[in-house]
Amino acid sequence: MSEFLSLHGKRGLVVGVANEDSIAWACAKAFRDLGAELALTYVNDKARPHVEPLARRVGASLFEPCDVREEGQLEALFQRIEQHWGGLDFLLHSIAFAPREDLHRRVVDCSQAGFLQAMDVSCHSFLRMARLAEPLMREGGALLTVSFYGAEKVVDDYNLMGPVKAALEASVRYAAAELGPRGIRVHALSPGPLKTRAASGINRFDELLERARERAPQDSLADIDDVGAMAALLVSDRAKTLTGNTTYIDAGYHIVG
Repeated sequence: MSEFLSLHGKRGLVVGVANEDSIAWACAKAFRDLGAELALTYVNDKARPHVEPLARRVGASLFEPCDVREEGQLEALFQRIEQHWGGLDFLLHSIAFAPREDLHRRVVDCSQAGFLQAMDVSCHSFLRMARLAEPLMREGGALLTVSFYGAEKVVDDYNLMGPVKAALEASVRYAAAELGPRGIRVHALSPGPLKTRAASGINRFDELLERARERAPQDSLADIDDVGAMAALLVSDRAKTLTGNTTYIDAGYHIVG
């Protein structure tokens, strides 16, 4: 596999590792296994003890705080990357948030403040990262984010995150068009339901998992390592002509009406 697919010489930023069950963690492992040098982030001091051992396991060259809600912290992260590496080849944005009270309401009942916060953390932060990464990707690069089928179709109990992820997928397409002339490719990864800490905030998530398993043509669910493998392919030179896509990693879940 390493003869066909290599990330040796590439430097990547992974934002969103929370624990060993994180999609971002599976991606970080896949990137590192193929030779990439990595920078990992942690959201706050409470999260740091859970993420720091994982950063050591992949030999992260940089381990920096990144809470996109904190003014200036994202900019400081990219300044640190420029100082340390001088450039960047790829990044993975795997963060999402909505206030619990808004997430558990009908979409039409969500508060304005909750909607704006969910959109800012889950969608606009990706565009901010793209803008900051662009001058560091002097020879092109790849930007990845994480979506879900609820962006495309109504999924019970996904609620507010549906419109937010729809905006994220549209942002991927526009960013791909705008950054394509710079050789920067942009993708959304769309796994089926996965048991992660972020997903635990969704009401009746275990029922959603079982419905997805029953519906998928392969009669199974993807796991985080499947997502990591696809992410590694998309940031590699093997995918140099692919951009603007929402890539499904869901055992066919998305094709069934």
